[in-house]
Amino acid sequence: MDKRKIILSILGVLLIVLAVFGAKAIIDSNVKEVPETTKVVKNVFVETVENRRVPIIVPANGNVTALKKMELFSEVEGIFQYSSKDFRPGQRYNKGQVLLSINSEEYAASVRSAKSELFNNITSIMPDLRMDYPDSFQKWQDYLNNFDVNSTTKPLPEADSDKEKYFITGRGIQSAYYEIKNLEERLRKFNIVAPFNGVLTEASVNPGTLVRPGQKLGEFIDPSVYELEVAVGKKFSDLLKIGENVALQDLDGNQTYTGTVSRINARVDRASQTIQVFIRIEDPDIREGMYLEAKLDARDEDNAIEIARELLVDRSKVYVVKDSVMVLEEINPVYFSSNKVVIKGLEDGDKLVSAPVPGAHPGMKVQIQEEKDTAKAEEF
Repeated sequence: MDKRKIILSILGVLLIVLAVFGAKAIIDSNVKEVPETTKVVKNVFVETVENRRVPIIVPANGNVTALKKMELFSEVEGIFQYSSKDFRPGQRYNKGQVLLSINSEEYAASVRSAKSELFNNITSIMPDLRMDYPDSFQKWQDYLNNFDVNSTTKPLPEADSDKEKYFITGRGIQSAYYEIKNLEERLRKFNIVAPFNGVLTEASVNPGTLVRPGQKLGEFIDPSVYELEVAVGKKFSDLLKIGENVALQDLDGNQTYTGTVSRINARVDRASQTIQVFIRIEDPDIREGMYLEAKLDARDEDNAIEIARELLVDRSKVYVVKDSVMVLEEINPVYFSSNKVVIKGLEDGDKLVSAPVPGAHPGMKVQIQEEKDTAKAEEF
């Protein structure tokens, strides 16, 4: 009985051992060999840094307006009767030509009536002047002889003494004269003349239209001189000089013009912290309302380069390659434009990574595939 138990025990141990080795063989047969990985080295483009003087060009834009512009408003009421030329937008007038004449016959008649009354008043005092002021009689007689109700009233003769002055004033001559001058001044408002050679850019009325006081009639400009108003950051305003030339271009960049800084506002806008700069433009191809971009030459930055903004990391770092390894260098960005940035802090000869590298990180092994043109200062 004991032998039988011993034999069974030995068989059990053998079965267990065989089971363990069998399981191990099955597991080992299912394990696949992992192929040895090959480390990938990325190719990068670089530029060799060459520090130099970089011009800081500040872009600004705005709409062109005529430097000489006159909005035409009526101060009287009447029918638009006459213009020296066809009163329409685009029409040119020379200085002194009638832009717009409003019918003034009724008012002109009242002015002539007042002048006739003045003439009669002076005539009525002539006998007294002959008797009491014989030395002054002739000058008043000459005044009457040259009096014309259809012409502008001439100044009254000067009194030779206070007594004569009081006499003339007491007869209402002075007050009647100044009343007529007021009437004549208002009569002139029925005619609007061109104050300079220019172009009618807006016409709001046509001949025959009833015009009322305060009504806008049109707009008249001098097309020879224009002005562009732009807003510039306060930090650059002190660097701009009156009389400095400014390069201008349209939105498409197809047309270029030249202007001159004519005025710089002394007040800073509280909200935007910008200052108004006014640029004078004299060019026959300029039209009012055009939208132009100005490139203001603010200053030069020494020992700097210009790069694409997309190369910045955290706004103050860039990647360079040293011994085939990517290194993150701290730099000092001194000016940002829409897609470029001027930076300082790199050494001449540094290999600046010139195109973004996906997944870039400090310490990454890279290979310089092709060296681009040397990093240089370019105008914005």
